[in-house]
Amino acid sequence: MTDRLMLLDTASLYFRAFYGVPDTAKAPDGRSVNAARGLLDMIAKLVSTYHPTQLVACWDDDWRPQWRVDLIPSYKTHRVVEVVTGGPDVEEVPDPLEQQIPVIRETLAALGIPIVGAAEHEADDVIGTLATRTDVPVDIVTGDRDLFQLIDDSAGVRIIYTARGMSNLEILTDESVVAKYGVLPSQYADFATMRGDASDGLPGVKGVGEKTAATLLQKHGDLAGIRAAADAGEGMSASVAAKVRDASGYLDVAPTVVEVAKTLDLEVPAARLHPLDPAEQDAANDLAERWNLGSSMTRALAALAGTA
Repeated sequence: MTDRLMLLDTASLYFRAFYGVPDTAKAPDGRSVNAARGLLDMIAKLVSTYHPTQLVACWDDDWRPQWRVDLIPSYKTHRVVEVVTGGPDVEEVPDPLEQQIPVIRETLAALGIPIVGAAEHEADDVIGTLATRTDVPVDIVTGDRDLFQLIDDSAGVRIIYTARGMSNLEILTDESVVAKYGVLPSQYADFATMRGDASDGLPGVKGVGEKTAATLLQKHGDLAGIRAAADAGEGMSASVAAKVRDASGYLDVAPTVVEVAKTLDLEVPAARLHPLDPAEQDAANDLAERWNLGSSMTRALAALAGTA
């Protein structure tokens, strides 16, 4: 089997599971387990369908890093439920999901799937670093468009996109991004910077939408080229050039916020998938019984058994 590393945008997946899996089964202590069950089912499907040989659960050690907020104060502001002076911002997470996070971490450990995060960085940055540090093909599993900038056919990096649900997974490659947006993945961060993204609190360049951003990138190559052309009053209408110049303060800092980090001090962990040995399987089954994970754990174990 050809080596292939799969990187999970873990929070993206367990949020999707929480909202997509009916909250019917409960753990003996009464807590919901729909996100934990749903994540197990996702892992079972991903492993069985795409046959990774290595699997890493990438984690948000800091979902809203201060250094990004310092550059763009509106960054993810709408997701903050409480701001404590001198303390970290608290992300708005429903209590029934918050209570499942320890169960999810325990479940991943029981399956031998390493969890990797990085201080002051998001899971996106962990994914960016690990994807560019390995010498094997990479599948990134996410519903987050920000990670489109990492797609690279020449390096074997593609995205398994979950936005349409687990029954309608899309494989995104260089060609997919060009077809969808009219820009290359290597241009996507500049494209997103100009377009903006309300879901991340990025204002974008006022009056410049996807179509204009794509046209400018097709003509000028990158954001630096667009800004130079706007300053020179060449290669675009006077009104668009004025919009780009008016956004100069934002454009000075936004690329640093939007660009996924690729140089964190991380090593690709030992993440080779394998069937669990009898003791590991017993421990996983005990965990499943303790938290009422039921057939979802059974399916995950069966998928791992097929990785031999």
